[in-house]
Amino acid sequence: MSTLYLLHKPYRMLSQFTDQQGRNTLANVIDVPGVYAAGRLDYDSEGLLLLSDDGSLIHRIAHPRHKQPKTYWVQLEGNISDASIDALKNGILLKDGPTQPAKVRRIKPPLIAERDPAISPKRHPVTSWLELTITEGRNRQVRRMTAHVGFPTLRLIRAAIGPWLLGDLSPGEWHTETLHAPRPTSPLKHRASRKRRRST
Repeated sequence: MSTLYLLHKPYRMLSQFTDQQGRNTLANVIDVPGVYAAGRLDYDSEGLLLLSDDGSLIHRIAHPRHKQPKTYWVQLEGNISDASIDALKNGILLKDGPTQPAKVRRIKPPLIAERDPAISPKRHPVTSWLELTITEGRNRQVRRMTAHVGFPTLRLIRAAIGPWLLGDLSPGEWHTETLHAPRPTSPLKHRASRKRRRST
């Protein structure tokens, strides 16, 4: 069995436990020794981050070969057009090559804590929201995709990684799930989780 930690990484926090520049790190919100993040989430992005002390589990989750789909809630500058949504769905050409087709749909603003600091309505009077799912893991890919079609990303929240959901976790909160180690052809199986609150 392995323990998986599901954390809501806050805005402006590194996906690591130390930083020589004094920025916020995971050590500010989770105090479990020996755990490491499965992949990363940019400093200026928020949402679901998975951690474990099981190296093989981290590899199965994070390695591009396993193509875990990642779903994001994206707040955009302006009201995105249908043509731009279709372009994201079909795949677009970035500097490092074409993206794979994405699942994209308009959504209402998600029921999630306000970012700190919040998006200024005076600077950004018109915004729109998308739910976007990709299976690639390029650097800042979602931000580059939306900028390419003319609608820069203002806020980026990861809502899911594969079968794991952000759920009702608030920024800085986390809970655990116990997983049975899978056979080579079997999916990961979950047990009930126990919720933990923000470390102080």
